[in-house]
Amino acid sequence: MKLAVLGAGAVGRSVVELAGEYGHTVTAVADSGTAAVDPDGLDAAAVVDRKEREGVVGDAAPEDALAAEYDALVEATPTTLDDAQPGFGHVRAALERDRHVVLANKGPVAERYGDLRALKRESAGDVLFEATVGGAIPVLSTIADFGPSKVTAARGVLNGTANFVLSRMAAEGLDYEHVLAEAQDLGVAEADPAFDVNGTDAALKCVILANVLSDDDVEYSLDDAAVEGITDVPGSALDLAAEDGRTVRLIGEASADGVRVGPRLVPANGTLAVTGTRNIVQLETEHAGRLNVSGRGAGGPETATAVLADVGRLDG
Repeated sequence: MKLAVLGAGAVGRSVVELAGEYGHTVTAVADSGTAAVDPDGLDAAAVVDRKEREGVVGDAAPEDALAAEYDALVEATPTTLDDAQPGFGHVRAALERDRHVVLANKGPVAERYGDLRALKRESAGDVLFEATVGGAIPVLSTIADFGPSKVTAARGVLNGTANFVLSRMAAEGLDYEHVLAEAQDLGVAEADPAFDVNGTDAALKCVILANVLSDDDVEYSLDDAAVEGITDVPGSALDLAAEDGRTVRLIGEASADGVRVGPRLVPANGTLAVTGTRNIVQLETEHAGRLNVSGRGAGGPETATAVLADVGRLDG
């Protein structure tokens, strides 16, 4: 398939670098201020190299990438809340041209799911978004295989930064501020980590799960989620939990009862007590019991594999 990639961060660049390996051709790439377009296919290494050296991907305008020749638009711009722009506008433009869309950007799926579904119904293009939940972990495709109506709930650890902080606090007896600074030094946490540690990122993923599980019966957005982050979890709470054979994890849940994210006590040796930046999702199914899917929940190449798996489904 011919791909246009919007967003040249870690995920977008990885999609550009790996697309050829999956048999696809990248015909356009855009960052926030520039674009590179070639209907015969771009030189992926040259585009990525120029982005790293000069901070731009090409000499064209970003709008040129949206108007380029492609079969599927990969939307990998930063997640925004409320109206989910400019990502939602990119999706609209592609679907109105009857092109497919693959999203790594959580905003349009979490904040405007009803609008997204309405656009899809009017288009010959399809919309897939595996990469928006759990990075490389095949959560949404597993739900699709079982059928959303056969999965009664989803819960899990869905933010690697928060999990790294809680894991280190429990293992080393360090306080929150110390571990957060360590995470920022290691590149595990952003310079502004609020989106991760206040629970917003995990909540967006759970809202997406809730929308998929509701199968159009109910539409959720971030405003419908009860969210509590980890910033107020004291080291003493982890010490007390350890005395009882338990630990604390930031757990997100999506079910018929709604969407909740917050610190929860879990067995220290239990399935949900994954460590470091690892993610896990538990699916409660009607006829097959509980399923656990776990793996790397973030990262450029990891998330790009989920994007390219979606592209493969569209091409299949």
